[in-house]
Amino acid sequence: MQVVLWDIDHTLIATNGVGGEIFGECFQQITGHPMREQATVDGMTEPVIFRKTATLHNLPSTRAMFEDFAACSAERHRLRADELRTRGCALPGAAEALAQIAEVAGVVQTVVTGNIRPVAEIKLGVFGLDTHIRFALGGYGEDDDDRAALVRTAMTRTSQALHTTVVPEDVLLIGDTPADVAAGHANHVQVLAVASGRTTAADLAEAGAHAVINDLTDPLLLELLTRRRHP
Repeated sequence: MQVVLWDIDHTLIATNGVGGEIFGECFQQITGHPMREQATVDGMTEPVIFRKTATLHNLPSTRAMFEDFAACSAERHRLRADELRTRGCALPGAAEALAQIAEVAGVVQTVVTGNIRPVAEIKLGVFGLDTHIRFALGGYGEDDDDRAALVRTAMTRTSQALHTTVVPEDVLLIGDTPADVAAGHANHVQVLAVASGRTTAADLAEAGAHAVINDLTDPLLLELLTRRRHP
């Protein structure tokens, strides 16, 4: 068995501003203050982004506040699903890559994302990218602040659900940021970096990605899986 762990934002989809608008709306609802600026989001988990954004505004933040924020975010994503579908997009090759991997025997696909699970499901669902993802096996923003810990969470959940032991050699992590690369290295798993976000291919390679592609139309993804199954 092999496990493919997908990042979501800028790897599989782009919200093209909808996600940021929802963050701002919920930040104001929970803190009572309009959001003047948002903390850096690339590769960060939602609890960290919320906490750092609160700090930028000299506001306190607690776990209870984040949980209220998360509930607001899930509800706003549901209410704005049609807008997300219209303004956002699935990235080139995403649907095809998910479908092609699903045809490879013994490969399981799930997500490791800074999003909370309800938002992850909505984001992929509105673009029809949820069919091959086993969400119950993933790692999400509400599980831990640290992305590396989310990789371990996904490995543990997959092991428990499938009654097997997932070891690092079984795992391929796919993401678009140096934080994804670092999370992979922290867990000794192979990382395929996709330069479809704000980080260049050169910077992803310098961060230590095992392989880098420009987008998911590149056949290297399936080649990597084939090589790993038939070394």
